[in-house]
Amino acid sequence: MTDTGNANKARNREIARNEEAKQVTGSIRVSTWAVAVVVIVGGILFTLGWLALR
Repeated sequence: MTDTGNANKARNREIARNEEAKQVTGSIRVSTWAVAVVVIVGGILFTLGWLALR
């Protein structure tokens, strides 16, 4: 029974590590999209401001 319990604990730890890696990857992907959107919106606002001052 102890061997089975230890095997389950090891398996659960491996699953937790895999889930953590997926969450980190997802967070990086979301952050990248957020930065891209900010750059695009900033560029549009900058262009509109520059055109308004001309």
